[in-house]
Amino acid sequence: MVVLALPFAGRWRVENSPARRVPSHGTDLMGQRYAIDFVGVDARGRSSPVRDLRTVLGTEPPERFVGFGRPVLAPGDGVVVVAHDGEADYAARRSPLTLLPYALGQPGRLRAGTGAVAGNHVVLALADGGPFVALVHLRAGSLRVAVGDRVVTGTALGACGSSGNSTQPHVHVQVMDDLDLARARGVPSVFAGFREWPRHGGGAVVRDVGVPAEGAVVEALGTGPGAAWQER
Repeated sequence: MVVLALPFAGRWRVENSPARRVPSHGTDLMGQRYAIDFVGVDARGRSSPVRDLRTVLGTEPPERFVGFGRPVLAPGDGVVVVAHDGEADYAARRSPLTLLPYALGQPGRLRAGTGAVAGNHVVLALADGGPFVALVHLRAGSLRVAVGDRVVTGTALGACGSSGNSTQPHVHVQVMDDLDLARARGVPSVFAGFREWPRHGGGAVVRDVGVPAEGAVVEALGTGPGAAWQER
């Protein structure tokens, strides 16, 4: 079991959590078996403070979402082995009218390859030969690291975006056994040191280590440099 720090500051809502089901995204493809998504939210738990006709009937610019542009941090000490940039940030889709045609386009994105699905992404080797952790859907032009860079927990890697297979700005995190997403298999992971606000209300619970629940809001207790990943 790989133990990581949450790769951000501030509050984020948990989606597609392996605490709810495995495979968490409904597939083992591209090392996603234990992947987890985080959507940036404000103090009221909203991913965007704006709701209008575009929200109901069309697409929305990613800039109106709280998480867009927030820093994405290294969740462990390691070496950058993949740093892919140059993919566009796509419009967000909260309307069911736009989600259906987007879902129908999924096979085409898979055929187009890793960049079309993962968008801009960074992969870190946590040790020689792995495991590897991927941070996916980063903002175009935001990457601050290059292949070969050594990073510590809390190092800024880039910013939250909406590139690749993304319906709104979010950070997708997964641990895997290979640096190539096309052939990787997922590895179980947990996160250390965070507050968790349950989906159905109630006060925050401090968790020393665990997998955040689906729909919960989480906030890291600390992502200072030097806290290394662990295996359990």
